[in-house]
Amino acid sequence: MYEMLKSKIHRAKITDANVDYEGSISICSDLMIHAGIYEFEKVAVADVNNGARFETYVIASQKPREICVNGAAARLVSIGDLVIIMAYQHMEAVPDRYVPKIILVDANNSALEGV
Repeated sequence: MYEMLKSKIHRAKITDANVDYEGSISICSDLMIHAGIYEFEKVAVADVNNGARFETYVIASQKPREICVNGAAARLVSIGDLVIIMAYQHMEAVPDRYVPKIILVDANNSALEGV
């Protein structure tokens, strides 16, 4: 069994951090759809600004362009930091031409393009 990158949202900007929330990362629903990431799916998050990495689960946000880290992980990011959000999948075999879905975003967390 192989654990492969399914999709990622590359260099999204943190718009909020809420340490008092139970946990998770809130991602605007349009980016979730573009990336094929589902609510409550486990994701890995890497902070480009400080190198912090953590795992959490996704909650859909109805706020446009929101990326909000909640709970204890909120202490690992700062508003304005750039993050890479990665979702993985398990595969029994890897196709010859496997390509994960990569979503690039602009400075306002709007999708630019995807692979």
